[in-house]
Amino acid sequence: MSEDARALAPPTELPPLPLDEWRPTKDTLHLYAQVVGKLRLATTPLRNHWWNVSLYVDVRGLTTRRLRHGDVSFSIDFDFLDHELRVRTDRGDVKSLPLRDGLSVARFHAGLLAMLADVGVEIAIRAEPFGVPMTTPFADDHEHAAYDADAVGRWWRIAAWSDWVLEGFAAWFCGKTSPVHLFWHSFDLALTRYSGRRAPPLPDADPVTREAYGEEVISFGFWAGDDQMTEPAYYSYTAPEPAALTHHPLEPEQARWVEAGPGHLAVLRYDDVRAAAAPHEALLRFLQSAYDAGTAAAGWDADALRSSWCPGPGEFDVAIGR
Repeated sequence: MSEDARALAPPTELPPLPLDEWRPTKDTLHLYAQVVGKLRLATTPLRNHWWNVSLYVDVRGLTTRRLRHGDVSFSIDFDFLDHELRVRTDRGDVKSLPLRDGLSVARFHAGLLAMLADVGVEIAIRAEPFGVPMTTPFADDHEHAAYDADAVGRWWRIAAWSDWVLEGFAAWFCGKTSPVHLFWHSFDLALTRYSGRRAPPLPDADPVTREAYGEEVISFGFWAGDDQMTEPAYYSYTAPEPAALTHHPLEPEQARWVEAGPGHLAVLRYDDVRAAAAPHEALLRFLQSAYDAGTAAAGWDADALRSSWCPGPGEFDVAIGR
């Protein structure tokens, strides 16, 4: 491997992250992210497919990137090295809230609003969870207060590694594509490719879903697990789901199709990636095989959407620097 390729390849020492060992912390962190995400929603211009609401993996944790309210530009950042939430402004203000075990969602919500008020930012949001089983308004949620710093750090390291692999995979595609971002409603890291064609309307869907799926998509991502999938995994889905999607093979051999509501997901367990001799290559092969399945079944023009500049399918040795 060349020195340049070695510098670009993500580290491969991936830590364990069994969901049952940190589930209370994950639920609390998810709700923290929803508080921050709703503030981001209120302070950014709208973007197609709700791209303006998401969070991003950063060098120390997660970030909103630049937000604006009135004449103040600011950011809200999760620092998972020092375990603090920070508010920074273009005026030089820096406010912080320690993230620790016992910090309830209610106290997190109040502390963040107080920090924002201190720097001249007062924002009204619908302060209640969205799209999750938890329904208690943020200001009243004293139940969710677990924070295992070690587990959070491991989750962030995995998310950062996955983000970097997804960024490399994104380069193989020259059509419309989303950023690699974290959606706080489902707490998954996601990347989406678009065929360039409109999707059939979803008359019974809510406005959020209609906007998210107004075009044909193949999405990829990572989540830490939930009630339906009780372990961390990588996934892909094609929407609208074409006929015979699941007839197409997936790689590596541990990958599988699973039923998910009315459709199907391509799934590769995180533990299978972690155990692979070359985790980076294993994940790239999964992502590409899921994309190939979607394009073949849905009739996308894969040749026209393939990058002519960056390494792509069939060039794994180049892509991983061998």
